[in-house]
Amino acid sequence: MSDTRADDISLLHGLVAIASVHPHEGEAVAYLCGEMAGRGFRTCTDEAGNAIGEIGDGPLHIVMLGHIDTVPGVVPVRIDGDNLYGRGSVDAKGPLATFVAATAKAHRDGLLDGLKVTVIGGTGEEAHSPGANYLATTMPAPDACIIGDPGAWESIVLGYKGSMQLRYELAQANSHGAGQQKPATQIAVDVWNAIVAYGTRLNEGIVREFDRVEPTLRAFDSENDGLTQRAWLEMNVRVPISHMPDDLYAAFVALLDGRGTLTAGESFVPPYRCDKNTPLVRALLAGVRATGGTPRFKVKTGTADMNVVGPVWKCQMAAYGPGDSAQDHTPDEHLSLVEYVQAVDALAAALGAMGRG
Repeated sequence: MSDTRADDISLLHGLVAIASVHPHEGEAVAYLCGEMAGRGFRTCTDEAGNAIGEIGDGPLHIVMLGHIDTVPGVVPVRIDGDNLYGRGSVDAKGPLATFVAATAKAHRDGLLDGLKVTVIGGTGEEAHSPGANYLATTMPAPDACIIGDPGAWESIVLGYKGSMQLRYELAQANSHGAGQQKPATQIAVDVWNAIVAYGTRLNEGIVREFDRVEPTLRAFDSENDGLTQRAWLEMNVRVPISHMPDDLYAAFVALLDGRGTLTAGESFVPPYRCDKNTPLVRALLAGVRATGGTPRFKVKTGTADMNVVGPVWKCQMAAYGPGDSAQDHTPDEHLSLVEYVQAVDALAAALGAMGRG
């Protein structure tokens, strides 16, 4: 293994080894800034705590936005054969390390002529994206943006569904079980079934999951103190491009027919899809081919920081990164190091294609 490959793997290993559940990303941010500085980047952090590294001074500005935080849960960091295990190895420190290593490689190989590349380790993507929201409101739109997200090294991700976190609550006077009043728990179940049925009607004839309204029940609980019955539901709704969260929310509220309340647990995340006929996407396709891969397009049913910055920046955009997204948040999360190296090479070639115009 060459010294450069060993450095790239060391970068990934070191980043994964540092716990960084939001809001405790500071140590990982400092590590990433140090690693970028050692590779020739100009580095800083912003008021949201994002790690920022910039290299090149060309007129075409490309932002690579990954996220440095992870979900909770300790996955012991180790290399076993081809795989590096650890929390965040796939989601999404693998893609973020790929951004740094690929940009440094392109810089060494003289491929960044005409480009300024900014790599960002964003904070809090797993917790309402404060880092990306800060960038969307303070950073001028770049010419192109690549979001760091696992999709497998041969894939270019073009879109994400939106998301709604909802809470249903009902409180009513207690009554005898033999009476005519439905208990709060049964009404809550009726409301959930009505939301599912509404989604089923919207999905009629639609097969692809990316295009379907998908409600999921996350939690259901109740209590009765002898005077008042209470029931509540926590639910998530994945929203396709054909719908907007506010419209679905209004429809769900109408389904309640006065039976309790429905509130948003957080700001709704709208769906977002990119144009695939852009210089950026063509460069990514060329980079994968140059590395011996067969490129393909994907859309994903989750959300990413693309949903945050895409509607604001309105620039050419795509998501890219190594890793199997089925590993996201799992207790044995791991990334193939062979795939990681392939992604580094493909992305470096893509940057070269962008620099050549």
